[in-house]
Amino acid sequence: CSFLHLQGLAHGGNILKTIALGQMLSLCICGTAITSQYLTEKYQVNTPMLQSFINYCLLFLIYTMMLAFQSGSDNLLDILKRKWWKYILLGLADVEANYTIVRAYQYTTLTSVQLLDCFGIPVLMALSWFVLRARYRVIHFIAVFVCLLGVGTMVGADILAGRDDNSGSDVLIGDLLVLLGASLYAVSNVCEEYIVKKLSRQEFLGMVGLFGTIISGIQLPAVCGICSLYVLPIQLHAIGD
Repeated sequence: CSFLHLQGLAHGGNILKTIALGQMLSLCICGTAITSQYLTEKYQVNTPMLQSFINYCLLFLIYTMMLAFQSGSDNLLDILKRKWWKYILLGLADVEANYTIVRAYQYTTLTSVQLLDCFGIPVLMALSWFVLRARYRVIHFIAVFVCLLGVGTMVGADILAGRDDNSGSDVLIGDLLVLLGASLYAVSNVCEEYIVKKLSRQEFLGMVGLFGTIISGIQLPAVCGICSLYVLPIQLHAIGD
């Protein structure tokens, strides 16, 4: 999915190709969302960090290794010497964005996640305005206002619906996780567009693969430990009943 999205950015002049790649990317994201929701509801499997860790490992094995064997200023070591701290921040934003979005499926519905994920659009526009110097028309701001209005309506509807089955607090947590993840995705996407256009696709994917693997690998045991502590009392209570 990341490869398709980057291809669309790199060839932005070809409108039809960009639209087609964007639709394919949306289809892949939709498949991921449905699969995550299905695993959570059907099998009580909630492994957001493990899912991300596998993705970053694959990027590391392909693109980071490509950077390691390149020469000149595009070499992995040279990039690390000049910009290591920037890619650490980027990797952290990307890892936590993936984690919070997948984690949200444990608390809220698939529909809410997909609709609230649109909150990333106004955040991305704001970041693009300041970072990429992008400029927008009035119609764009109207669309953002409608988007934010829809987000607020969706959160309110989830809270009101949750009161009927005493799950309002959990639903609110899920909605907040989606909003946080969407904001972090916006940060990652703006950095992605800048790097792909100014530098190279291989550098972005290689560095995200490197630091994404490290960060998610460090966070994975901690998250698994917390989840175990959370699930154990529930299992003991079920056995007691």
